[in-house]
Amino acid sequence: MTLAAQQPQRLGELCAAALRALTGDAKLSWHGRLFHRGDRPLPTHAPHLRLDAETAPLADRRAAADGMALLLRHSDPQLRRRLRPEDAIERLVYELLEQLRVETLAPDEMPGMAMNLRRRFEAWSLAFHQSGLTESSLGILLYTVIQVARSRLNALPVTHETEDLIEVTRAGLAAAIGPPLAGMRRWRHDQARFALHALDLARLVRERVQAEDEEIDDERGDAASAARRNFALPIDFEDETEAPLPVAPSGESREFAAAGRRYAVFTTRYDAVLGAAGLVRRAQLREFRERLDARAAEARLSPRRIARLLAPLLTWPRRDDWTFGEEEGRIDARRLSQLVASPAQHRLFRRERHHPVAASALTLLIDCSGSMKGYAEPVALFADTLMRALDLLGVDTEVLGFTTGGLNGGRARRDWLRAGKPEHPGRLNELNHLVFKHADETWRQARPGIAALLKLNLYREGVDGEAVDWACDRLLAREAERRLLLVISDGCPMDTATGQANDDDYLDNHLKQVVARRGRAGGVEILGLGVGLDLRPYYRRAAAADFAEGIDHALFAELARVIGSGSGPGRLSLSGTCRPWRLPPDA
Repeated sequence: MTLAAQQPQRLGELCAAALRALTGDAKLSWHGRLFHRGDRPLPTHAPHLRLDAETAPLADRRAAADGMALLLRHSDPQLRRRLRPEDAIERLVYELLEQLRVETLAPDEMPGMAMNLRRRFEAWSLAFHQSGLTESSLGILLYTVIQVARSRLNALPVTHETEDLIEVTRAGLAAAIGPPLAGMRRWRHDQARFALHALDLARLVRERVQAEDEEIDDERGDAASAARRNFALPIDFEDETEAPLPVAPSGESREFAAAGRRYAVFTTRYDAVLGAAGLVRRAQLREFRERLDARAAEARLSPRRIARLLAPLLTWPRRDDWTFGEEEGRIDARRLSQLVASPAQHRLFRRERHHPVAASALTLLIDCSGSMKGYAEPVALFADTLMRALDLLGVDTEVLGFTTGGLNGGRARRDWLRAGKPEHPGRLNELNHLVFKHADETWRQARPGIAALLKLNLYREGVDGEAVDWACDRLLAREAERRLLLVISDGCPMDTATGQANDDDYLDNHLKQVVARRGRAGGVEILGLGVGLDLRPYYRRAAAADFAEGIDHALFAELARVIGSGSGPGRLSLSGTCRPWRLPPDA
């Protein structure tokens, strides 16, 4: 039995470690026979990198990891999804060509990477040929296109063993596929321009396949169907849908139930509310702010566009005047005399005129536990962009965070140990509640504080329930007709010391209790935004987003959907007229 057969999981984990080293992404892992980022699988669309997870040798696994690393480093997933064709055959060719493109970008200082990929492609080519799939017209057509495309992109000869086999097919395709191949070779360093030529080639292949299908169906009927089924084994034409984001796990705490669902805290002696900007050196804070500005420029997000999207949901119509000379509404006594002079006069009414007023308050509460370190940049970009957009509307905003003062309980746990470890201690850590932006600050004033979200040593552990209570209290102290708390988190509450002294679900159950209690009390609408996770076990109104894929306008559209799902000014209808919201000229 081979080593791969004996230790498939171990070999997968070794390749995942190599993938993390090549990409710098700590969220990458191997489980369930696939590479994952966090809890989301990373599908392999290129047929030469699809492996049998149980029997594949280590060399093939390394090639698959190298190919995935190049794809993650050099291919924009949002652009790839946007351009991906609907037709299954076109999609296959398009995805394969994109993989071949990134493989040409293997760094010169890593010759082993290029060697791994070359050996794997040649092994797949021979296996494809030896299986008999090149004996069908469909098989030889796609096989030829794949061989010629890789040869042209890498300036390498085609696979020697099958060079004569594909010569006739290649000659017949040369005139049609020559221009797309030339364009792909020229623009292999530019994904968007490369894609234009790749899509042309994918369309050409689809047309040729359809033409071959019609001829085969007319001549051989069932034999054609069998050939296509066989062909689909190594090259899957089936549509791959992205796996849904996982749901946050939630259980029942025996300790919490035994205490009559009363939450306990061992000590609050070390709890603190801290200004986040004061925890970062000025020079480092400037560096963080510059980094965040650079990310914002790359993302090309429009705060004005986001503001227009959210304005109907966060503004409250207020009467500021009347419109006169209307054909319906309330009778205007001052115009009744016109009726005597002109009986046909109908414009004798007045109507209320309303102006949208930003009478809402929104607090962003960010989970700063250790597992959120990998999302610090996209979350900071999201917070910064949202605050800038809401600032244009005049919405009252605040950015808060929650973490702990230490790991594994800190000083609170040491006090508990010195006290002889009394039973049922409840929460057993020191809380740090962080203020990144005060409610009375504008976005411009708070820019340095928001950038403090990039300070990774602030991220320790998370006690969500008390943080939600704290944020709600701050919200209720602000004058507003609508108050919203948006919690950003990547999972359930986690504090090692508290979990060990009680049980794993103690903080989980307290969070659900707090959200339910605040929901019954009213005054604050609590929303959840899951980072790669569905938070609906905790928050009835929630959205999930894969922050690892970057921030785009679609995420803010999803946020608007969640905000609009509750009652608010944006759902009111008025009998009068309402002037549209006008953004200030300074964006």
